[in-house]
Amino acid sequence: MNWDWQVFCEDTIERQVVQGCFGKNGDVTYLDWLLSAWGWTISVSLCALVIALVVGSIIGTLRTLPDRPWTVRLGNAWVELFRNIPLLVQIFLWYHVVPAIFPALKQVPGFLLVVLALGFFTSARIAEQLRAGILALPRGQRYAGMALGFTTFQYYRYVLLPMAYRIIIPPLTSESMNIFKNSSVAFAVSVAELTLFAMQAQEETSRGIEVYLAVTALYMISAFVINRIMAFIEKKSRIPGFIAAGGSGGH
Repeated sequence: MNWDWQVFCEDTIERQVVQGCFGKNGDVTYLDWLLSAWGWTISVSLCALVIALVVGSIIGTLRTLPDRPWTVRLGNAWVELFRNIPLLVQIFLWYHVVPAIFPALKQVPGFLLVVLALGFFTSARIAEQLRAGILALPRGQRYAGMALGFTTFQYYRYVLLPMAYRIIIPPLTSESMNIFKNSSVAFAVSVAELTLFAMQAQEETSRGIEVYLAVTALYMISAFVINRIMAFIEKKSRIPGFIAAGGSGGH
């Protein structure tokens, strides 16, 4: 098999090899394009992850509030809605259907719509994980907070949530890695991320093996970095000897 990695040093217009592999004087090489696509992938993933963590934390907490049946039902509805619709369908709904219903959103960049779709999709999964983490806590932790005179907000803020987040760091790590992989659906609405680059560059260069290997390597690097960051957080936040037991920490 004859591989040609020099393809990344070619400019995207005349297909001439550029010395140093980076474009000059307005020229763009396939390496420039690859790194730009990687930047878009990281941007989509990190922005969606922030939304997923914020919204997922709110919804997950609402689903465990005591004596709030309608709030719990609202949280359950959110999870069932966004978890049971395929991500690609949600991308198209946000990009084509929602702007048609709300014309003001037609001016919103496609990048932001993709971030919202990916963030809300992942928020449903994080909400379920946080709910499980809260319910896994010993019931006595909630009672201890109440005995100290804490309001519901306070014992969630200072007692339940800090412990629940520690419990769910491993599944959060998986979700954080998955969000980088799921960002590939952004190609469907022409966000210039890695998958779209791979498809177009392969057609232009006929060097699909080299292109897809490079893209795969960047996805792996992204997932590995987020994995190591989450592992560091887990190590630093671990409470020696703590094992969740008893359950029903939110009730």
